[in-house]
Amino acid sequence: MRLDDRRVVITAAGRDFGRTLALRLADLGAEVFLSARRLDAAERVRDEILGRGHERVHAFACDLTDAASIRAFASAVARHTDRVDLLVNNGSRYLDGPDLLSATDEDIADTIASGATGTVLTVKNFLPLLLTSAQPDIVTMVSACGTAGHQRSDAHDSFYAAKSAQAGFAEILSKRLRPQGVRVISLYPPDFDNPDPLSGDWESTPRGPGSTLTAHSLVECVLFAVAQPRDCFIKSFHFEQA
Repeated sequence: MRLDDRRVVITAAGRDFGRTLALRLADLGAEVFLSARRLDAAERVRDEILGRGHERVHAFACDLTDAASIRAFASAVARHTDRVDLLVNNGSRYLDGPDLLSATDEDIADTIASGATGTVLTVKNFLPLLLTSAQPDIVTMVSACGTAGHQRSDAHDSFYAAKSAQAGFAEILSKRLRPQGVRVISLYPPDFDNPDPLSGDWESTPRGPGSTLTAHSLVECVLFAVAQPRDCFIKSFHFEQA
């Protein structure tokens, strides 16, 4: 699949899976607008993409806990393009510790704000650009922690709360945006391996039936969903946990 005609926004693309998505989608030809809380983190990934010969890439700072920062990010993207074809909500702070008392109030508020409020405000501010696209898709990286009854993660309770909020938002958004042709796709992965896409590990990491889920497979799920004809609305991907 090629993405030469797609304009893609990815939040929290400065490291981990966000970086992986930015590198892989750029390799497939997409024009990539990537953000990170710190501008230098976004610029490092931008420079990696430029170093691979792909020039249609832009880096921005965006703090998903700050409404003004999200608005500024969307406005900056709008100065470069009149449409967004794919918005990937990848940003959400992870907080460890299965003990509610183990985290400060500030860390709890930051975790919920980045994953829950940040996702809602990012969609709200990018929706006008999505609605000008002939093929608008919203992909949200939720987590198995956002599924009812899940209890296998050591994540903090506030991370579970943030992911449950993301899941509920994506559920109603899918119903309400479908009449406007916007597909809302959510992924609910358990913990997964994220080999560096620029290393040999990307192809050599095992992907057999007994293996841990890989970022390679998650990227392919995203590509599969957005490649479908516009009458095909794939609402979510759920995964068995090894």
